[in-house]
Amino acid sequence: MSETETTENIGFADLGLRPELLDALTELGYEEPTPIQRESIPRLLEGRDLLGQAATGTGKTAAFALPILERVMDSDRTAPTALVLVPTRELAMQVSEAVHRYGRAAGARVLPIYGGQPIGRQLDALRRGVDVVIATPGRALDHLKRRTLPLQSIQMVVLDEADEMLDMGFAEDIESILQATPEDRQTVLFSATMPGRINGIAKRHLTDPVRIEIAKATADSATAPLVRQTAYIVSRAHKAAALGRILDVESPAAAIVFCRTRHEVDSLAETLNGRGYRAEGLHGGMSQEQRDRVMGRLRGQTAELLVATDVAARGLDVDHLTHVVNYDVPSAPEAYVHRIGRVGRAGREGIAITLAEPREQRLLKNIERVTGSPISIEKVPTVEDLRNRRMELTMATLRETLQSDDLDRFRTVVESLSEDSDLFQIALAAVKLAHEATVGSEDIEEIPEVASRPSRNAKDSTKRGPHAKKGSPSQKGSRRSEGSAGMTRLYFGAGRATGIRPKDLVGAIANETKLSGKDIGSIEIQDRFSLVEVPESAVDEVLWAMKRTTLKGKKTKVRRERFDSPSD
Repeated sequence: MSETETTENIGFADLGLRPELLDALTELGYEEPTPIQRESIPRLLEGRDLLGQAATGTGKTAAFALPILERVMDSDRTAPTALVLVPTRELAMQVSEAVHRYGRAAGARVLPIYGGQPIGRQLDALRRGVDVVIATPGRALDHLKRRTLPLQSIQMVVLDEADEMLDMGFAEDIESILQATPEDRQTVLFSATMPGRINGIAKRHLTDPVRIEIAKATADSATAPLVRQTAYIVSRAHKAAALGRILDVESPAAAIVFCRTRHEVDSLAETLNGRGYRAEGLHGGMSQEQRDRVMGRLRGQTAELLVATDVAARGLDVDHLTHVVNYDVPSAPEAYVHRIGRVGRAGREGIAITLAEPREQRLLKNIERVTGSPISIEKVPTVEDLRNRRMELTMATLRETLQSDDLDRFRTVVESLSEDSDLFQIALAAVKLAHEATVGSEDIEEIPEVASRPSRNAKDSTKRGPHAKKGSPSQKGSRRSEGSAGMTRLYFGAGRATGIRPKDLVGAIANETKLSGKDIGSIEIQDRFSLVEVPESAVDEVLWAMKRTTLKGKKTKVRRERFDSPSD
């Protein structure tokens, strides 16, 4: 548990941050700190070591990035001030982007170091000078061996998602890196779980750490079944178009679209208005008069969409609300539960929609795990889906009109036209006019489909690791399938005889490619070779990366599995 009590009214200005950083947060539209940020930042600014247990998506990055930038601004900036170790190159890029955004006004020089990127570019950047290094353990250790990563001036080391790094086999690399940093450094460790190995690292490398645990959210089982939860995997470049398409098909009576920042609220509200929706923005930068006016329009149903930040929508209660949309995956499961609780009340079904970028899919899994509620992954509606939906709306409108008593005044028009045209043709022309008047301009752009990451096949435990009995059927076959659906099996010319373990293979792939450990499927290890399932879409990337790296310090042959015996 935390040593300090959190107070929901605390803002970033109350945490002791420099004005330059506060200005950057305001410009980015961040309105208040998350629980992990409220508890971590003051203690890190005091110089305390910290051991934090918090799930992905709770705001950990800002929790350590802002104190790091405070350190950078106090240093002489002749060598790196902080080192952040992360499990994958994907996370290295995310953290690097975030630190750069927060520290732009301070001129912070941030360098991500990971496999799959030309090392020459990294060497050039290190020679020019860097303040913060974000690295995967394998590549950081590679630079240490080359003596190209100076750590003598490191004041803060952060281990982010430490449990995942250990699961990927980076324990020895982490120990070597920490031993190369100054003993008086400040050490920060964040982990979603706290197995014994994490506590072991904490005892060896952290001094009297502050311990913080962010409680998991719980779903309200009484209301959860009334909310249909769906998600769409969409690239950032197509999110606005995808949202418009989804709203066109869903046709909400009233919806709230949640965004992370004020800038995103303003931009998206403008986009939706341009698409023909009556959308209003609501965020903390608005006056009370503006807020009241927006809420009046929503409650009076002269606006159908409210685009808002979490803080601005706090306490909002709209009776006729039918949809809640997360334009980004919420920063914490608690926020997700709070948002979707705004619909599905009083026995009415509500719909919760989340737009997730491919790299945010693990956040969805975390929300599912924490809340215990499934989130259905659906495809963004196609142009044909939209046309069919619009035709359904036209038919519904016509059926409603046919029930009207106010049709006689149009009788003379139909009788006049019927003298020259068939009644069926007249009906077709009327439907065409009604349809075009209802749907407006035609939407003909298809939104590129982004595939969901395949799940790992966990059923066949005999395929994992060196524990399967030698000579068992799962290891003896001369002809093998191409792997699970969407997966392809790769042959590695190293096996049990050279000390290869599953975590060695997972670590090598995850450290040198965009894949994470969760993307990798079944692993089979024989005496002289190993077989590893990877997503078909990533095969070329894995093959390219493995040709340029080593496995247990040695170059290893890697290729697609052949259907003859792979004993070469």
